[in-house]
Amino acid sequence: MWSVINDFLVNVDNFVWGVPLMVLIMAGGLLLTVRLGLLQIRKLPLALKWMIQNEEEAEGEISSFAALCTALSATIGTGNIVGVATAVCAGGPGALFWMVAAAFLGMATKYSEGLLAVKYRVVAPDGHSLGGPFYYIEQGMGKNWKWLAKLFAFFGVCVGLFGIGTFSQVNGIASAINGFFDPDNAHCVKILPFLGEYSWSVVIASLILTVCVAAVLIGGVKRIASVSQIVVPFMAILYFAFAIILIICNITEVPAAIKVIVTAAFTPKAITGGAVGSMFVAMQKGVARGIFSNEAGLGSAPIAAAAAQTKEPVRQGLVSMTGTFIDTIVICTLTGLSIVLTGAWRVEGLEGVEVTTYAFQQGLPFPPAVSSFVLMLCLVFFAFTTILGWDYYSERCLEYLSGGNLKHVKVYRWIYIFAVFIGPYMTVSAVWTIADIFNGLMALPNMIALFALSGVVVRETKEFFKKQS
Repeated sequence: MWSVINDFLVNVDNFVWGVPLMVLIMAGGLLLTVRLGLLQIRKLPLALKWMIQNEEEAEGEISSFAALCTALSATIGTGNIVGVATAVCAGGPGALFWMVAAAFLGMATKYSEGLLAVKYRVVAPDGHSLGGPFYYIEQGMGKNWKWLAKLFAFFGVCVGLFGIGTFSQVNGIASAINGFFDPDNAHCVKILPFLGEYSWSVVIASLILTVCVAAVLIGGVKRIASVSQIVVPFMAILYFAFAIILIICNITEVPAAIKVIVTAAFTPKAITGGAVGSMFVAMQKGVARGIFSNEAGLGSAPIAAAAAQTKEPVRQGLVSMTGTFIDTIVICTLTGLSIVLTGAWRVEGLEGVEVTTYAFQQGLPFPPAVSSFVLMLCLVFFAFTTILGWDYYSERCLEYLSGGNLKHVKVYRWIYIFAVFIGPYMTVSAVWTIADIFNGLMALPNMIALFALSGVVVRETKEFFKKQS
């Protein structure tokens, strides 16, 4: 039964994430990169400066930094630890090259999304800001395109509930905790007849996680933002520090690892002996996992950007752009490099978080228990904040779909919490496949809007920097 469902999901995933969608996302990023004159390189120092410098006398619910942390809370998650491992094992080391290439173009995409989110945002009667692809599609492209805006919002709800937001994150948390506390599943319990046996570590983790998620979500966007502002920077710096230590301790292996990554990106058989697949597989896995991680092109981050306290769409666009840089070009690259230089991707029998755990245990100068504990801690907190961020995104999508009916949103919030509770009992392969499918479907309406509104982005950018000079 499960094998039939898995095969069906894999076929749908391969169709959604086929050549057309990858070309659409990469072409969109390339078009915006060219039209904006490599803005992601020229303005990155300014973007990093504004990332931590709040704008004075600006309108909005939360600071630009809080909006970025809310967006990063949704992007820095299992994609950075589990997703990179999955991509490198399935597509070979070359997948990391394509992940970084897609992220570089994705910085221009993310900039454009943040700019449009602030430009076309609206303020609800109770004073909270609403914005994102559904509003820049409806207001920027015109009322005739409202159906496309609703389609995006529908997929956004599904991604939150069935994809990035719940199952894949909770599954990652449960696997990490189980792998650390009860790797041999020596202490198991049968909860329900049809669920089979699960380790007590998984059961207890799901209960604690559900209670913590519920406690934060009931407080709304301001509580999500306040938690994200503390947790995200702390965990990102901790993970960055340990990954840098790993690379420094294995610095002599780095040139060879980079050579393997670049060679495998274009001639995978030279590295893998044809065991992993073709250049297309490396590209597909790298781009798909990269987008899963940084969400450039999906249209999720602009929903948080629209709540930022800012008067300048361009300024918020630049702050949003730093999210892709931090998430993929820094954190995912460090993860991928750790996996390649320790040879973790070649070890048979390892899956998901086990691959990254093996890399940390082999590469760090600490006892294996310390390395795996730090990785487990990072994964748990990264995934926890992603769950919070995606609840906010999907609630805003539902608010748009329901015409501002907040009763529907409150009911959805409890369904979301229930999805977090049952997440650990979903199978790993099915979870990631479902997440991939909804990711791809969500990207389609957003990318159409970015192509259509690229002229608006260029004009706003030129006018802003002309005023600044």
